Amino acid sequence: MIDYDNYNFTLSQLSDRANRIKSIPLNDSLKMEYYRKILNLVDLTTLEGSDTPEKIETLCRYALRLQSDNANNGTVAAVCIYMPFVELAVGLLQNSPLEVATVAGGFPSGQLPVHLKKQEIEYAVQQGANEVDVVISRSLALMEKWNELQEEIIQMKASCGETKMKVILETGELTEVSKIRKACECAINGGADFLKTSTGKIKPAATPEAFLIMLDTINEYRQKTGKMIGVKPAGGIATPDDALHYYLMVKETLGNEWLDKKWFRIGASRLVGNLLERMK
Repeated sequence: MIDYDNYNFTLSQLSDRANRIKSIPLNDSLKMEYYRKILNLVDLTTLEGSDTPEKIETLCRYALRLQSDNANNGTVAAVCIYMPFVELAVGLLQNSPLEVATVAGGFPSGQLPVHLKKQEIEYAVQQGANEVDVVISRSLALMEKWNELQEEIIQMKASCGETKMKVILETGELTEVSKIRKACECAINGGADFLKTSTGKIKPAATPEAFLIMLDTINEYRQKTGKMIGVKPAGGIATPDDALHYYLMVKETLGNEWLDKKWFRIGASRLVGNLLERMK
Protein backbone atom coordinates (compact mmCIF):
# COMPACT_ATOMS: atom_id res chain seq x y z
CA MET A 1 0.00 0.00 0.00
CA ILE A 2 1.25 3.45 -0.89
CA ASP A 3 2.06 6.00 1.81
CA TYR A 4 0.81 9.47 0.91
CA ASP A 5 2.33 12.86 1.66
CA ASN A 6 0.64 15.41 3.86
CA TYR A 7 -1.97 17.44 2.01
CA ASN A 8 -2.06 21.06 3.10
CA PHE A 9 -4.39 22.85 0.67
CA THR A 10 -7.29 24.75 2.19
CA LEU A 11 -10.71 25.07 0.56
CA SER A 12 -9.92 28.70 -0.19
CA GLN A 13 -6.69 27.77 -1.95
CA LEU A 14 -8.45 25.04 -3.92
CA SER A 15 -11.14 27.49 -4.94
CA ASP A 16 -8.50 29.94 -6.14
CA ARG A 17 -6.83 27.20 -8.19
CA ALA A 18 -10.13 26.16 -9.72
CA ASN A 19 -10.96 29.75 -10.65
CA ARG A 20 -7.55 30.28 -12.25
CA ILE A 21 -8.05 27.20 -14.40
CA LYS A 22 -11.58 28.30 -15.31
CA SER A 23 -10.21 31.64 -16.52
CA ILE A 24 -7.72 30.13 -19.00
CA PRO A 25 -8.44 31.93 -22.29
CA LEU A 26 -9.72 29.71 -25.11
CA ASN A 27 -10.72 30.77 -28.60
CA ASP A 28 -13.96 29.50 -30.11
CA SER A 29 -12.25 26.92 -32.31
CA LEU A 30 -10.47 25.33 -29.36
CA LYS A 31 -13.67 25.33 -27.31
CA MET A 32 -15.46 23.43 -30.08
CA GLU A 33 -12.64 20.90 -30.18
CA TYR A 34 -12.88 20.39 -26.43
CA TYR A 35 -16.69 20.09 -26.53
CA ARG A 36 -16.38 17.29 -29.09
CA LYS A 37 -13.89 15.50 -26.86
CA ILE A 38 -16.10 15.98 -23.80
CA LEU A 39 -19.04 14.34 -25.59
CA ASN A 40 -16.95 11.18 -25.92
CA LEU A 41 -16.27 11.17 -22.16
CA VAL A 42 -19.88 11.27 -20.92
CA ASP A 43 -21.54 8.45 -19.00
CA LEU A 44 -25.10 9.08 -20.21
CA THR A 45 -27.08 8.46 -17.05
CA THR A 46 -30.57 7.72 -15.81
CA LEU A 47 -30.90 6.60 -12.20
CA GLU A 48 -34.51 7.24 -11.28
CA GLY A 49 -37.13 5.17 -9.48
CA SER A 50 -39.38 5.80 -12.47
CA ASP A 51 -37.01 4.13 -14.97
CA THR A 52 -38.64 1.47 -17.14
CA PRO A 53 -37.36 -0.92 -19.82
CA GLU A 54 -38.85 1.44 -22.42
CA LYS A 55 -36.90 4.39 -20.99
CA ILE A 56 -33.66 2.41 -20.98
CA GLU A 57 -34.22 1.29 -24.56
CA THR A 58 -34.81 4.91 -25.60
CA LEU A 59 -31.59 5.95 -23.84
CA CYS A 60 -29.53 3.23 -25.51
CA ARG A 61 -30.96 3.91 -28.95
CA TYR A 62 -30.22 7.61 -28.46
CA ALA A 63 -26.57 6.78 -27.73
CA LEU A 64 -26.41 4.52 -30.79
CA ARG A 65 -28.02 7.19 -32.94
CA LEU A 66 -25.38 9.67 -31.82
CA GLN A 67 -22.78 7.27 -33.11
CA SER A 68 -24.39 7.00 -36.54
CA ASP A 69 -25.59 10.60 -36.91
CA ASN A 70 -22.46 12.34 -35.65
CA ALA A 71 -19.64 10.77 -37.62
CA ASN A 72 -17.32 13.65 -36.76
CA ASN A 73 -18.25 13.84 -33.08
CA GLY A 74 -18.86 10.23 -32.14
CA THR A 75 -20.97 9.19 -29.19
CA VAL A 76 -20.80 9.00 -25.42
CA ALA A 77 -18.53 6.61 -23.52
CA ALA A 78 -21.19 4.62 -21.68
CA VAL A 79 -24.73 4.45 -20.42
CA CYS A 80 -25.17 4.27 -16.65
CA ILE A 81 -28.37 2.63 -15.39
CA TYR A 82 -29.80 0.68 -12.48
CA MET A 83 -28.99 -3.03 -12.21
CA PRO A 84 -32.34 -4.52 -13.33
CA PHE A 85 -31.77 -3.00 -16.79
CA VAL A 86 -28.17 -4.09 -17.35
CA GLU A 87 -28.94 -7.21 -19.34
CA LEU A 88 -31.30 -5.26 -21.60
CA ALA A 89 -28.70 -2.55 -22.22
CA VAL A 90 -25.94 -5.06 -22.88
CA GLY A 91 -28.09 -6.66 -25.56
CA LEU A 92 -28.97 -3.35 -27.18
CA LEU A 93 -25.40 -2.04 -27.20
CA GLN A 94 -23.56 -5.17 -28.31
CA ASN A 95 -21.21 -4.62 -31.25
CA SER A 96 -20.94 -0.93 -30.36
CA PRO A 97 -18.12 0.92 -28.56
CA LEU A 98 -20.49 1.84 -25.73
CA GLU A 99 -19.96 0.45 -22.25
CA VAL A 100 -22.72 -0.46 -19.80
CA ALA A 101 -22.22 0.94 -16.31
CA THR A 102 -24.40 0.40 -13.27
CA VAL A 103 -24.44 1.37 -9.59
CA ALA A 104 -24.09 -0.91 -6.59
CA GLY A 105 -22.96 -1.06 -2.99
CA GLY A 106 -26.15 0.29 -1.45
CA PHE A 107 -26.45 3.19 -3.90
CA PRO A 108 -26.96 6.01 -3.09
CA SER A 109 -26.70 5.90 0.72
CA GLY A 110 -24.05 3.21 1.08
CA GLN A 111 -25.92 2.02 4.15
CA LEU A 112 -25.64 -1.73 3.60
CA PRO A 113 -23.50 -4.37 5.34
CA VAL A 114 -20.51 -5.14 3.16
CA HIS A 115 -21.62 -8.72 2.41
CA LEU A 116 -24.81 -7.33 0.85
CA LYS A 117 -22.82 -4.74 -1.09
CA LYS A 118 -20.74 -7.59 -2.47
CA GLN A 119 -23.86 -9.49 -3.52
CA GLU A 120 -25.13 -6.46 -5.43
CA ILE A 121 -21.80 -6.11 -7.21
CA GLU A 122 -21.67 -9.82 -8.07
CA TYR A 123 -25.18 -9.61 -9.52
CA ALA A 124 -24.22 -6.60 -11.64
CA VAL A 125 -21.17 -8.41 -12.99
CA GLN A 126 -23.22 -11.53 -13.74
CA GLN A 127 -25.68 -9.40 -15.70
CA GLY A 128 -22.84 -8.26 -17.93
CA ALA A 129 -21.99 -4.77 -16.64
CA ASN A 130 -18.68 -3.49 -17.97
CA GLU A 131 -18.33 -1.01 -15.11
CA VAL A 132 -19.73 -0.84 -11.58
CA ASP A 133 -19.95 2.48 -9.72
CA VAL A 134 -19.92 1.56 -6.02
CA VAL A 135 -20.55 3.81 -3.03
CA ILE A 136 -18.55 3.92 0.17
CA SER A 137 -19.99 3.96 3.67
CA ARG A 138 -19.65 7.66 4.39
CA SER A 139 -20.26 6.96 8.07
CA LEU A 140 -16.88 5.21 8.21
CA ALA A 141 -15.21 8.27 6.67
CA LEU A 142 -17.03 10.69 8.96
CA MET A 143 -15.95 8.64 11.97
CA GLU A 144 -12.42 8.42 10.50
CA LYS A 145 -12.45 4.62 10.54
CA TRP A 146 -10.04 4.53 7.63
CA ASN A 147 -8.85 0.94 7.98
CA GLU A 148 -12.45 -0.29 7.96
CA LEU A 149 -13.26 1.86 4.95
CA GLN A 150 -10.28 0.60 3.01
CA GLU A 151 -11.15 -3.01 3.85
CA GLU A 152 -14.70 -2.45 2.60
CA ILE A 153 -13.35 -1.17 -0.71
CA ILE A 154 -10.94 -4.11 -0.98
CA GLN A 155 -13.86 -6.50 -0.56
CA MET A 156 -15.97 -4.68 -3.13
CA LYS A 157 -13.10 -4.81 -5.61
CA ALA A 158 -12.80 -8.56 -5.06
CA SER A 159 -16.44 -8.92 -6.08
CA CYS A 160 -15.84 -6.82 -9.22
CA GLY A 161 -13.02 -9.04 -10.40
CA GLU A 162 -11.87 -7.77 -13.79
CA THR A 163 -14.89 -5.44 -14.11
CA LYS A 164 -13.95 -1.78 -13.78
CA MET A 165 -14.83 -0.34 -10.35
CA LYS A 166 -15.53 3.36 -9.90
CA VAL A 167 -15.61 4.33 -6.21
CA ILE A 168 -18.12 7.08 -5.35
CA LEU A 169 -16.93 9.16 -2.41
CA GLU A 170 -19.99 11.45 -2.12
CA THR A 171 -17.69 14.34 -1.40
CA GLY A 172 -20.59 16.67 -0.60
CA GLU A 173 -21.15 14.70 2.61
CA LEU A 174 -17.49 14.57 3.64
CA THR A 175 -17.11 18.39 3.50
CA GLU A 176 -13.59 18.62 4.98
CA VAL A 177 -10.47 18.65 2.83
CA SER A 178 -8.75 16.11 5.09
CA LYS A 179 -11.66 13.64 4.94
CA ILE A 180 -11.99 13.86 1.16
CA ARG A 181 -8.25 13.38 0.79
CA LYS A 182 -8.20 10.37 3.11
CA ALA A 183 -11.19 8.79 1.39
CA CYS A 184 -9.34 9.14 -1.93
CA GLU A 185 -6.34 7.37 -0.43
CA CYS A 186 -8.48 4.53 0.94
CA ALA A 187 -10.20 4.09 -2.42
CA ILE A 188 -6.95 3.95 -4.38
CA ASN A 189 -5.26 1.62 -1.89
CA GLY A 190 -8.42 -0.50 -1.88
CA GLY A 191 -8.22 -1.13 -5.61
CA ALA A 192 -10.37 1.57 -7.22
CA ASP A 193 -10.01 1.88 -10.99
CA PHE A 194 -11.71 5.30 -10.86
CA LEU A 195 -12.48 7.90 -8.22
CA LYS A 196 -15.93 9.46 -8.62
CA THR A 197 -17.20 12.53 -6.80
CA SER A 198 -20.88 11.91 -6.26
CA THR A 199 -24.05 9.91 -6.66
CA GLY A 200 -25.86 12.96 -8.02
CA LYS A 201 -28.54 12.47 -5.36
CA ILE A 202 -27.42 15.15 -2.89
CA LYS A 203 -26.31 18.77 -3.01
CA PRO A 204 -23.58 19.73 -3.35
CA ALA A 205 -22.65 17.00 -5.79
CA ALA A 206 -19.47 17.53 -7.82
CA THR A 207 -17.52 20.65 -6.82
CA PRO A 208 -14.29 21.95 -8.34
CA GLU A 209 -12.60 21.99 -4.93
CA ALA A 210 -13.34 18.33 -4.15
CA PHE A 211 -12.41 17.36 -7.69
CA LEU A 212 -9.00 19.00 -7.34
CA ILE A 213 -8.35 17.00 -4.16
CA MET A 214 -9.11 13.83 -6.12
CA LEU A 215 -6.87 14.90 -8.99
CA ASP A 216 -3.99 15.78 -6.68
CA THR A 217 -4.22 12.39 -4.95
CA ILE A 218 -4.27 10.57 -8.29
CA ASN A 219 -1.31 12.65 -9.45
CA GLU A 220 0.69 11.80 -6.35
CA TYR A 221 -0.12 8.12 -6.79
CA ARG A 222 1.09 8.25 -10.41
CA GLN A 223 4.33 9.97 -9.37
CA LYS A 224 5.03 7.31 -6.75
CA THR A 225 3.93 4.19 -8.64
CA GLY A 226 3.75 5.03 -12.34
CA LYS A 227 0.14 3.81 -12.35
CA MET A 228 -2.89 5.74 -13.59
CA ILE A 229 -6.28 5.95 -11.83
CA GLY A 230 -9.37 7.23 -13.61
CA VAL A 231 -11.56 10.08 -12.42
CA LYS A 232 -15.23 10.94 -12.81
CA PRO A 233 -17.07 14.07 -11.68
CA ALA A 234 -20.83 13.53 -11.55
CA GLY A 235 -23.90 15.40 -10.41
CA GLY A 236 -25.03 18.85 -11.48
CA ILE A 237 -22.81 19.06 -14.57
CA ALA A 238 -25.34 20.18 -17.16
CA THR A 239 -23.82 22.98 -19.23
CA PRO A 240 -20.93 22.77 -21.71
CA ASP A 241 -19.07 25.41 -19.70
CA ASP A 242 -19.42 23.36 -16.50
CA ALA A 243 -18.04 20.31 -18.28
CA LEU A 244 -15.26 22.34 -19.86
CA HIS A 245 -14.12 23.48 -16.42
CA TYR A 246 -13.73 19.87 -15.26
CA TYR A 247 -12.00 18.97 -18.52
CA LEU A 248 -9.48 21.78 -18.03
CA MET A 249 -8.84 20.78 -14.42
CA VAL A 250 -7.90 17.29 -15.58
CA LYS A 251 -5.76 18.67 -18.41
CA GLU A 252 -3.90 21.12 -16.17
CA THR A 253 -3.43 18.77 -13.20
CA LEU A 254 -2.91 15.34 -14.76
CA GLY A 255 -2.05 16.12 -18.38
CA ASN A 256 -3.32 15.15 -21.81
CA GLU A 257 -2.82 11.44 -21.18
CA TRP A 258 -5.90 11.47 -18.96
CA LEU A 259 -8.15 13.09 -21.60
CA ASP A 260 -9.46 9.75 -22.80
CA LYS A 261 -12.54 7.74 -21.83
CA LYS A 262 -10.28 5.06 -20.38
CA TRP A 263 -9.24 7.49 -17.65
CA PHE A 264 -11.80 10.31 -17.53
CA ARG A 265 -15.59 10.26 -17.49
CA ILE A 266 -18.28 12.82 -16.77
CA GLY A 267 -21.54 11.58 -15.28
CA ALA A 268 -24.50 13.51 -16.69
CA SER A 269 -28.06 13.26 -17.94
CA ARG A 270 -28.68 16.66 -19.57
CA LEU A 271 -25.18 17.54 -20.72
CA VAL A 272 -25.25 15.69 -24.06
CA GLY A 273 -28.16 17.63 -25.48
CA ASN A 274 -26.63 20.90 -24.36
CA LEU A 275 -23.28 20.01 -25.93
CA LEU A 276 -24.89 19.12 -29.24
CA GLU A 277 -26.81 22.40 -29.23
CA ARG A 278 -23.61 24.35 -28.57
CA MET A 279 -21.72 22.51 -31.34
CA LYS A 280 -24.26 23.30 -34.06
